[in-house]
Amino acid sequence: MTMSSSFGQTYFIGIFAPQLKHVLGLTDGGFGGFYMGATLASACVLTWAGRIADHFRIRGLAVCVLGGLGATCMAMAGISSAWLLLPIFFCLRLFGQGFLGHLSLTGVARWYAARRGRMISFAVLGFQVSQATMPIAAVMLNNALGWRNTWVAAALLLFLVAIPLVLLLMRHEPRHDEKPDAAGAAESLQRDWTRAEVIRTPAFFAVLLGTVASSFVSTAVFFNQANLVAEKGWTLAWFTAWFPAYAATSFVTALLTGWLVDRFDARQLLPLFLLPLAAGVLVLGLVGSPLAVPAFMVLGAVTNGSGATLLATLWAELFGTRHLGAIRSIAAAAQVLASALGPGVAGVLLDLGVRLEHQFIGMALYTLAACLWLKLLVPQLDRLGTNLRGVELKEG
Repeated sequence: MTMSSSFGQTYFIGIFAPQLKHVLGLTDGGFGGFYMGATLASACVLTWAGRIADHFRIRGLAVCVLGGLGATCMAMAGISSAWLLLPIFFCLRLFGQGFLGHLSLTGVARWYAARRGRMISFAVLGFQVSQATMPIAAVMLNNALGWRNTWVAAALLLFLVAIPLVLLLMRHEPRHDEKPDAAGAAESLQRDWTRAEVIRTPAFFAVLLGTVASSFVSTAVFFNQANLVAEKGWTLAWFTAWFPAYAATSFVTALLTGWLVDRFDARQLLPLFLLPLAAGVLVLGLVGSPLAVPAFMVLGAVTNGSGATLLATLWAELFGTRHLGAIRSIAAAAQVLASALGPGVAGVLLDLGVRLEHQFIGMALYTLAACLWLKLLVPQLDRLGTNLRGVELKEG
């Protein structure tokens, strides 16, 4: 499921930006505006619809979402009018980036307790595998078959491989209301917060305000990869060739973070995960050498790999798992919202003549500010965790 989300991710869609803009007659700002509007709409829907993960089996929901994503890929292959880009982007982002990641990580966080960090780190490896393989495969198929047939191939992969695998591998899925594994007996005392209670907790939104920096910056970079290489005098093949390094680094970082989260509280690691991304995007903005690409890929991957595991664990650690789908849907929608604003803002600034390298320097400063913000929040999150344990013991 996490690997299949790639067809709705920016690093995959951005590869086809030049062809789509040419065929549909769109500027950078217009293309980014469509993408931003569709992604914003998908974030709104995910906020409302994400709670269904608390009421139905993940298996059936995943099949529906994968089918919808496959149908959308077929629609992209046949697109001929600019206005159709809006609903197609909406479905790609909702089904791919939004629902597949939300359903998979909600399920794993609910099914495991004692080794939750490590199990989530295994689940997010699908993101890294897709980042390593899909961009390169897309470029190769694009050159060999054309961009429309590449989207047809994506649809066939979803229908013929992803859906049958989900049906096979999740045939023994636990019930949605089943408690975590027995090894997590202490978690049975945990009070499960409702979404209404979480919404009334300022610390929740304060954390989101800092963590969305990763989605904003990363999406802006990957969405504009074609513009970036043109501005720097590099090639798109050079940029996409480093996605395996990105994925490998994310792979190792995700596993390491899972181990660290199981040994330490996720909230203690929270302020650190954005620092490598800040350094990476600064290098991309300041350095003209092609070696800036591998530097950014490695540094950005550390943030990507650690963040995926860290954030998926954090909400279960603080608020329990019974209503995790509803709670995670807000957090996931916030990330989707940030991923919408990144390309939109970058596209408008490009139309205004602001070079990407200057934008990246500003993004680095923004990411550093987010790191500091999360550091300031740690004592408040510690108090929240202490109060939560106190409630649990009293109720027990």
